[in-house]
Amino acid sequence: MLRKLSVIDRLISELQHGLQTCHVRPPAQERPYPAGKFVPENLTNVEQSHVAGLIRVNNAGEVAAQGLYRGQALTARDQAVSAAMQTAADEENEHLTWCQLRLAELNHRRSKLDGLWYWGSFSIGVLAGAIGDKWSLGFVKETEQQVCRHLESHLKQLPDTDQRSRVILETMIKDEMRHAVNADKAGATSLPSVIRNTMTLFSKVMTFTAYRF
Repeated sequence: MLRKLSVIDRLISELQHGLQTCHVRPPAQERPYPAGKFVPENLTNVEQSHVAGLIRVNNAGEVAAQGLYRGQALTARDQAVSAAMQTAADEENEHLTWCQLRLAELNHRRSKLDGLWYWGSFSIGVLAGAIGDKWSLGFVKETEQQVCRHLESHLKQLPDTDQRSRVILETMIKDEMRHAVNADKAGATSLPSVIRNTMTLFSKVMTFTAYRF
């Protein structure tokens, strides 16, 4: 019989997961690397730097999503909701791996502020989960909808020749849309405009800084 984890055990587990997410490449993905079927492209130095900045932003976004979902899972009242958050976090790990593989191909690093994005989002997730599951699911729905719009804007900025980055972002969009739909079906409540606007502002700050740092 498995021992039920204590609060301290769970907090230690979350600390370990956070450190791994921010400083170590995530576990190997179950699905094949989407970009693997495309031959490496020849990008100019300017194009390569810009694409790397976009991918670094997306990696930071996935780091933040990990923190949000893990925080929500920690304080969710319904075990089914908690399990759904954990599953979503596991799926986001694949996105992290893909982004970091692409950054390595471009000879660029991840954001130096990933720890800030993770623990800031984790705190928001803990609060959202504590308020109630419908509100927590509402955060998931709104987050994923904003992420989809964000990814679509990045697709438009990619060089036409960069099929490797394009297929990664297109696959991520499909996954994020599915997460938003699942949250809506599970009973997500609509967030007040002030919260949605605050989330948008946070996203803009993260985009600006992660692109450069």
